[in-house]
Amino acid sequence: MPDAETWDITSSAGKPYRIFVSRPEGDPPAGGFPVLYVLDGNAFFAGFAESRWTQNIMDASLGRTMIVAVGYPLDDNKPYAFERRMEDFTPPWASPMPPSERPFAKWAAGGWEPFYKFLVDDLRPAVASRYHIDPNRQSLFGHSLGGLFALHVLYKHPESFFAIVAASPSIYWNGASILAEEREFASHLANAPPKSPIARLLMVVGSREETRLEQMDAEDLAKRLEPLSAYGLRSRFQVYEGEPHLGVPTRAITDTMRFVFTWP
Repeated sequence: MPDAETWDITSSAGKPYRIFVSRPEGDPPAGGFPVLYVLDGNAFFAGFAESRWTQNIMDASLGRTMIVAVGYPLDDNKPYAFERRMEDFTPPWASPMPPSERPFAKWAAGGWEPFYKFLVDDLRPAVASRYHIDPNRQSLFGHSLGGLFALHVLYKHPESFFAIVAASPSIYWNGASILAEEREFASHLANAPPKSPIARLLMVVGSREETRLEQMDAEDLAKRLEPLSAYGLRSRFQVYEGEPHLGVPTRAITDTMRFVFTWP
């Protein structure tokens, strides 16, 4: 793939990751390349990279950017490392475990804070050591459980990214335990506004989500977040008509890039 490269990194916790990078040829902008970190990189890197590469022909605001997709070393060319992403993108299992999650009880969960630390403490410095990037324009995209993780980052670390995109977020997961984080975030934002700008949020879903709750929960969340605009949260919500769960990420590529790479 043009303008693309792949390298591996081991987290401070000793876990291996495969990093896929797409960046244009030539010198970066004066402030460095804006960066979009894409989760489930094995599945989604090609689509984002191709879009960035072709957009660069006519739209420098989208093309003169970097895609850094975070994946896993997979030898079978499958798009997902299901057990790894389950651990990285989720909170600890609730007790008792919700019936809908019991089929996954044999898999580890609850690693989303260590994974967040990998992103900001291990991966970001590694990327910055290899490329000239803009530290103030780094964004995050996650889908499904990755979208759930993206919301967790917004709620717990709202100042750590320029923009966050949560595609078909699995808000229902683990008995919708993330709602407690949402309430804490909303209360803190209203009563103790942050000193630094917080991430703006784009949330997208499909109208044919196989898990109907993904659309319903996202619609309800979008309504709850609207009043927080008075405290500095900028959020947008979009439904892709006719799109199923696994079709949403591809449909969202251009919208995501416009949302995260538009400045200010």
